Amino acid sequence: MKKLMFAFASAACAFAVQAETVFVQDRDVFVDPPNYDESKIAPYTLEDPLTFVDGRKVKTAADWAERRKEILGIFAKEMYGEEPPKPDTLITELQDEKETVDGYAIRRQYKMWFRADKSGPCINWIVWVPKFAKKPVPVISFLNYRGNHELVFDKDIPVQQGWTRSGPKTDGNKSAERTRGAQQDPNSPTDFPLGTILARGYAVMSACYCEVSPDPTSAEKNPAFRQVPFAYTGVFELWGKRDNSRTDNITSLGAWAWALSRGLDLAERIPEIDARKNVVTGCSRLGKAAFIAAARDERFTVCVPNQTGGGGVPLAKRDYGENISTENRAFTHWYCRAYAKYAKEPWKTMPFDQHMFVACIAPRALLVEGFGSKWFDAKGEFLSVKAASPVWKFLGKSGLPDV
Repeated sequence: MKKLMFAFASAACAFAVQAETVFVQDRDVFVDPPNYDESKIAPYTLEDPLTFVDGRKVKTAADWAERRKEILGIFAKEMYGEEPPKPDTLITELQDEKETVDGYAIRRQYKMWFRADKSGPCINWIVWVPKFAKKPVPVISFLNYRGNHELVFDKDIPVQQGWTRSGPKTDGNKSAERTRGAQQDPNSPTDFPLGTILARGYAVMSACYCEVSPDPTSAEKNPAFRQVPFAYTGVFELWGKRDNSRTDNITSLGAWAWALSRGLDLAERIPEIDARKNVVTGCSRLGKAAFIAAARDERFTVCVPNQTGGGGVPLAKRDYGENISTENRAFTHWYCRAYAKYAKEPWKTMPFDQHMFVACIAPRALLVEGFGSKWFDAKGEFLSVKAASPVWKFLGKSGLPDV
């Protein structure tokens, strides 16, 4: 695996993930319409990631470890909610395996439970490993949108069960056999080049985020699938009754990030995988999840968040594209309640910004990717990683070049 210290790219995702470009069509969710005019961005000040809240300067690596913990605490309290605890029990069970990709790889399916009696939430992981590797290989992990069966044409991969994110070929919020292999459709805007990844010596693993916890829209008409409380089902069952008086409860983004860490737990149990060399990636909301997972879990060695949009890598104080008011109205379950207070004039009210969370990945490798859509604010991504870059340099890495 190449030693990428720090990079920014405005291009297609370097690793295979499902693109899920979602533009909010219901104008009612735009409490404040998105700004797409750079000249209307108000002046703002970014906090120094190398300065503690009390004004102390970070002078040593030990100081940075303390400051990193402080930053993670700020984001847990004010934005992403409390970090879910590691499970006391983690059962992984191989369901089947077969040769695939013309005999060059082994495909395995695992079930993952979090209770000794295998009751409650269960996540289905799919894993591909190169067959002829002479030593354990690095792994790329990501969550997919509508089921493992959509990634490739393989009749032995079960169709996603339960609530599923609706799509062009689904039956509403229920998956269907006709969606099998959708990510291999040449007419699809997305692509999953499994053979290319395996040929380059990587293992691949994925699970459907809908199995972690559902992601209903704010416009859901079915009472059974209303955003709240339906979004707080799935693995939320593991964390007890939700205390709605709190403003920093565990969020859906936090739950999806937690699931990526559990995927890494599984990778550590597979002999053919060197889990110390791993890439976590994702697109759009699942890019946010990958971003959060890498910031919170230092076992992730490379993070590739793709087109995360507002609430991900871009600076929030720019108030450009996907803004905080829309995030809190359209995607209530993604963020904790405390985050809503920054919806108005974040350039004045926010005592933090996304560059600080970006810095929590240092000194590990980071590749931030986006594309030209103003909604996702690629410039805001660049400015965010640029503002975080001093932390990489402080820790002895290259950081971004001075541009």
